Amino acid sequence: MTVLDDIIVGVKEDMEARRRLVSPVELKDRVAAAAPARDAWAALGGPSATREDLKVIAEIKRRSPSKGDLAPIEDPASLAAQYEDGGASVISVLTEQRRFGGSLADLDAVRATVNIPLLRKDFTVDEYQIWEARAHGADLILLIVAALSDAQLADYSALSRELGMNVLVETHTEQEIERAVAANARIIGVNVRNLKTLDVDRSLFASLAGLIPAEAVIVAESGVRSADDVSHYAASGANAILVGEALVSDATPRERINEFKAAGAAAIAVRN
Repeated sequence: MTVLDDIIVGVKEDMEARRRLVSPVELKDRVAAAAPARDAWAALGGPSATREDLKVIAEIKRRSPSKGDLAPIEDPASLAAQYEDGGASVISVLTEQRRFGGSLADLDAVRATVNIPLLRKDFTVDEYQIWEARAHGADLILLIVAALSDAQLADYSALSRELGMNVLVETHTEQEIERAVAANARIIGVNVRNLKTLDVDRSLFASLAGLIPAEAVIVAESGVRSADDVSHYAASGANAILVGEALVSDATPRERINEFKAAGAAAIAVRN
């Protein structure tokens, strides 16, 4: 069993426990009463002709399977406010509990505090989680190609759009990019971390980003340690970066986001 397989087993068990407490009918009622989703596609640059800088998806992340504990984050709303002040375009909130220490309560707290779009970062394997995401204020969800069939990828993307949300479709291989493109993904991430082994290969991004249509927003995921890493991703075609560890472990996340954005803008100027 791979690391990804093991995570999904736990995700399904925890989801079923929540389903026993909140029925799908109740979730749909909550969605019907919720404010409309914010436009994460526009926040991340929208049409290719309008993209002039590097966008940052800043993540609320307490721990990870590869690194263990990263930061206690007793007040995720306060950290999210710092991210927003620092110029993040989207805030990612990890809601997986067992490996990452997240929860839907974190998503609620952040939603009540910031005005920019939110990504519910989790391992989506059931439509119930998509309704959950919207009910708790998410504007964007993550779909991991390696964890889904083509039918699930299409169905979950369609449901997300129906609920007004955008989808970040995560890939790690050339074949997965082909599947994401076939599913008409508009926001495509290249995760340089192999979720089956947790190994990181930063060079992977440059080899795969060129396979993604220019119309898509291209997101570099994982492996951001410094401004040099950001420059590398931006020079290789990234329109946005998703970064968690480097921000949650920094005492001045506002300044770090500014540093990353400046490094990305400089690299994009050279690239263009």
